[in-house]
Amino acid sequence: MSNQPPMLHLLPRCARHCILILPLALAGCSVNEVITAEETELVVAEGAPDESRLLDVGIIEFDDGVPKDNDPEKTRVYDEIRSAEARYLAYHLKSTMQGTGHWGAVRVIPTTSAFTDVLVNGRIERSDGEFVEIVIDVSDTSGQHWYTRTYETQTGVSSYSENRDRRLDPYQKVFNDIANDMHAFAQTLPADYVRRLQQVSELKFFADMTPTSYGDYLQYDEDGIVTINRLPAENDPAVMRLRQIRERDRLVVDMLNEHYANFYYGIAIPYHAYRKSAREEAVNYRQVKRSAALQTLIGVVVLAGSLQVDTQDSSYSRTRMKQSLQGIGITEGFNAIVRGFTRNREASIHVEAISELAESFGAEAAPMVVEVEGQQRRLTGTAEAQYESWRKLLREIYEAETGFSAVDVGAPVRAPEPAQ
Repeated sequence: MSNQPPMLHLLPRCARHCILILPLALAGCSVNEVITAEETELVVAEGAPDESRLLDVGIIEFDDGVPKDNDPEKTRVYDEIRSAEARYLAYHLKSTMQGTGHWGAVRVIPTTSAFTDVLVNGRIERSDGEFVEIVIDVSDTSGQHWYTRTYETQTGVSSYSENRDRRLDPYQKVFNDIANDMHAFAQTLPADYVRRLQQVSELKFFADMTPTSYGDYLQYDEDGIVTINRLPAENDPAVMRLRQIRERDRLVVDMLNEHYANFYYGIAIPYHAYRKSAREEAVNYRQVKRSAALQTLIGVVVLAGSLQVDTQDSSYSRTRMKQSLQGIGITEGFNAIVRGFTRNREASIHVEAISELAESFGAEAAPMVVEVEGQQRRLTGTAEAQYESWRKLLREIYEAETGFSAVDVGAPVRAPEPAQ
């Protein structure tokens, strides 16, 4: 005896097949994706490092990678989110690299005029909570290009688990890969090259403060590669003074890093929630779109098959039965189509939810107050604007031959914690 439901054999074969596979197809669409995130172990210094080989690293705020003609509704890339990520991800890379013990000072710097031994530029190609792709470009102060590489990973459900190590970012594999690659490259540099980089950084700062005195200590070729013409005497009082000024400059950059730290910790909770939600929305979005397309297709086929049922029959009872089955088939077909359209609307709601979360992000550097010889100067604007104002102030002080013994930089006020 046939196991088909009663009266199903009266429908055309295509309609019967669709009705039979519909529950299986819909069940298949509801299977959750299970992704296990890849991991990379961070290479950490095992003993006390050779301080003579510790290079300072400056990480520029990442390029957010948002095209000018970006349409968030199509790309699901939101300016507010990417602007926040450009700072957040750069600072997390700083924290990761600083924790390895392989480097000197690692700072997020607002501009390349903050002279440092190694410079890192990053561009966010993709970041949606589930996938991340960042292009990293590394060069040094002499103008030598180290490498350009693309780093990417896919997060999993455990990446956002409440039981995870909170020190690790869901994108941690990318940061560990970058830190490991940079360390591996630095290990190939000869000791005399490392020392030369440190000297070039210092001479660049000296030349920036007083170009007439130190402008010819460095030579630049047509490709921007820097070589040292000569070195100043170690016992030169002007050198000692400029080194003191440079220490003050580094202090200001450290204070600007407090701004980045405030922003980093201030958005940590909502940004984590956003990425977790965005990942869920991305997975749901794929499942809903896949399910919607299949439901709509099945609905159309069932509807078309039902319309082809021959309701004219010599038997009155068989005719009524076929008419009833046709009605059921048409109803189910319409219902499947409606469910497909409904799920498409649900997918749009997921995107809108991400957009609403994006609007909660914003950042503004807190004003910095510097005190020189009893006089306070207030630095305002973006981190880059504040640093440029500070460098201008440094040059004015140097040209005026005033002392630096009383310089004090006030610490920024930490941003309030986000409301729970």
